[in-house]
Amino acid sequence: MTQAQLAHSTAISGFVDSLQEPRTPYISPKRLSQALGVKVANLAQLTGVHRNTLRNPSSERLQGRMREMVKVISAATELTGDVDKAIYWYRNEPIADYGHRTAAELIADGQVEPVLAFIRDLENGARG
Repeated sequence: MTQAQLAHSTAISGFVDSLQEPRTPYISPKRLSQALGVKVANLAQLTGVHRNTLRNPSSERLQGRMREMVKVISAATELTGDVDKAIYWYRNEPIADYGHRTAAELIADGQVEPVLAFIRDLENGARG
C-alpha cells in the first residue's frame, strides 16, 4: 500500500468511526447529517425514508440506506483523497450520465450500484 493509499484509508476509517452512535453498532443519523452539512430532518429525504423513521436509529431500512451513503462517500474519498471533497461531490456534482442528478439524489432513489460503477469508471480513467 502506498503512502497516499494509506492516508486515504485512514481518512475513510476516521470518517466512518466518527459516524457511530455512542455505545451502539449503528450509524448515528445526527452525526451523519452533521457530516453532510444538513439538518437531521433533511436526512430522511437523502436516505429515501419517511421522516418518522429517523426516530428509530436502529431501523434496518434507515441503517441500510445510511450504509449505502457511507459506501459511496468512502469510494469517492478514495478517488479524491479527501473526505470533505467527496462529500461536496456527493451532494453537489451533477452526473451527466444519469440525467445530471447528483450522487445524493441517485442514492435517495436506491441507485447505489450505478453511482459506484461511475466512481469505478472515474478511477479506471484516472489510472488507465
